[in-house]
Amino acid sequence: MGIYEELVARGLIAQVTNEEEIREMINNGKATFYIGFDCTADSLTAGHFMALTLMKRLQMAGNKPIALIGGGTTMIGDPSGRTDMRKMLTKEDIDHNAQCFKRQMERFIEFGEGKAVMLNNADWLLKLNYVDLLREVGACFSVNNMLRAECYKQRMEKGLSFLEFNYMIMQSYDFYYMFQHNGCNMQFGGNDQWSNMLGGTELIRRKLGKDAHAMTITLLTDSQGNKMGKTAGNAVWLDPNKTSPFEFYQYWRNVADADVLKCIRMLTFLPLEQIDEMAGWEGAKLNEAKDILAYELTKLVHGDEEADKARQASKALFSGAGDAAHMPTTELTNDDLGGGQINILNLMVRCGLCASKGEARRLVQQGGVSVNDRKVESIDEALGCEQFTGDGVIIRKGKKVFHRVVLV
Repeated sequence: MGIYEELVARGLIAQVTNEEEIREMINNGKATFYIGFDCTADSLTAGHFMALTLMKRLQMAGNKPIALIGGGTTMIGDPSGRTDMRKMLTKEDIDHNAQCFKRQMERFIEFGEGKAVMLNNADWLLKLNYVDLLREVGACFSVNNMLRAECYKQRMEKGLSFLEFNYMIMQSYDFYYMFQHNGCNMQFGGNDQWSNMLGGTELIRRKLGKDAHAMTITLLTDSQGNKMGKTAGNAVWLDPNKTSPFEFYQYWRNVADADVLKCIRMLTFLPLEQIDEMAGWEGAKLNEAKDILAYELTKLVHGDEEADKARQASKALFSGAGDAAHMPTTELTNDDLGGGQINILNLMVRCGLCASKGEARRLVQQGGVSVNDRKVESIDEALGCEQFTGDGVIIRKGKKVFHRVVLV
């Protein structure tokens, strides 16, 4: 089985420009391909995870990845999948975020001479003269066709800024530039990027008279069609300081029964034969599959040691057989316990489980807070210093967020 056939079997391929040519290229290691990452935050998310694993799979098959940091396109903002305009970032913020991305990508992709390369489109986009750009590529884009593109069409009712309207041209220019300067002959991206990617292949064809290729990968959605990679309204980050390895593990450990095998197939590097054997698993065996998913992905992002710790902490929660010391922990001091105790609302804020006492109050009133498996009934409840000694207490927020608190 070639890498193309494996991608099909894993359910990763959504759309391709020319299936036979793309199959031949990537199966024989002839693709120099790029995936773009706009620097909208200081960490990649679980939403980027599939793109990173795709780059790794293709590199293992002998193809050459280009990880394109969007230092230039981030200054425009991609309207795809958005109902409103993205927040405009300063160049300093974008440069900082780009550095954070680089460190995280190096866990997945092997960079170096003759291997993967990392580029930043700020290096060419920010040097462009606008009038020169319009004269060079403007005639290659039909406004009528652009407005029919899904990424723009969904924004027309609420308003599409002229700033964002330029995004397709910028992304297309990236492909055009790297085709000429880096031998880049393919672009990969999420299925919501199809229109932008076709803009690039068409620009190369019209300006250079040559063929370039594009392939989109399936967006990772749950059985209800919602994008995966968020929990309680917040992104699941790859940065351990933003989403701890334990929280990352727990996110995947708690995926719905209907989604677990799809996630294993699309995101892990387990052999397809092993995954096929799980197809009939139910009950306790399905929970074992969820543990396998969580462990494999945590290992990819955070390494074997952190994955082992997260698994042990999870076992401590649900079976008492693991080590609770490895779950996210807040250490209180006597200064935190004025009068020998701390109110539950203050404790939730102190642990970072809520941004404010108001948010904590609403959560308690809705029955969403437990301490050592006992539901907190009152916003006036306080915990004394003796409860935090030894192994401390475990606070549960909602059904899936756990946090340990100890006194030092």
